[in-house]
Amino acid sequence: MNISDLVSRAPVPEPWAEGDNIPWNDPAFSERMLKEHLSQEHDLASRRAETIDAHVAWIHAAVLSGKPSRILDLGCGPGLYAVRLARKGHSLVGIDYAPAAVAYAREQAKGLDCQFTQADIREADYGSGYDLVMQIFGEINVFKPADARLILNKAREALKPGGALLLEAAYYDLAVAVGKEPSTWFTSKAGLFSARPHLGLEEHFWDAERGAATTRYFIVDAETGEVTRYAQSMQAYREEDYRILFAECGFELEVLPGLAMKPGDTPHPEYCALLGRMKG
Repeated sequence: MNISDLVSRAPVPEPWAEGDNIPWNDPAFSERMLKEHLSQEHDLASRRAETIDAHVAWIHAAVLSGKPSRILDLGCGPGLYAVRLARKGHSLVGIDYAPAAVAYAREQAKGLDCQFTQADIREADYGSGYDLVMQIFGEINVFKPADARLILNKAREALKPGGALLLEAAYYDLAVAVGKEPSTWFTSKAGLFSARPHLGLEEHFWDAERGAATTRYFIVDAETGEVTRYAQSMQAYREEDYRILFAECGFELEVLPGLAMKPGDTPHPEYCALLGRMKG
């Protein structure tokens, strides 16, 4: 793309029409994203260590009752949850699309019962015999509803009878807020979207009919003027929508106000915890 393409861009993109996700599997992008995952200065890509420690302790005690379990971590990133759970005596399989994250996870997991695969979770073979399938930090919301159902159905098939599915999912209002953020721009000598000096243009859109937010980025190379477009959409669900989705995929759902929380606690401002148990 060039500046002319930017000027003539679609004024309002259709959700998921301009790229179904950020290019997690691009080697250079994944190396830059890994730095964001490991940063202890923010909670944007992954949470800081203190929060992850609390979440892992809760999963171990409250979800798994402290019993050694076989766990599948979907969208595991650099294995920050998986490795900690393996250290508590669990057997882990992690799947993620980013090569740098998977390489880092494998290095951290040496000597542990912990395996990592680089793959798109929509296409990957999950295996079977799990006590728990988990997906953390609102990842389910970045998939089209049909793909979300596909992932939940695959998770059900991978679980043992009586197994559990744990999703950390976005509240409806978070997606609305993302979609209604104002457009902005920034400059950077090097950043997540490019290792070269660049100008970034960021736009947000809310599609009320489809209940989806889209964020679109145009990265303009400072030397060449070349424009690269990235886009990511986010599906909004109300609690009743999550209940319907889980029921259709064979789970009885308990909605909690957040990870490491119990009913009655003050809800997390952005994410709830969805704990599904297999029906029958």
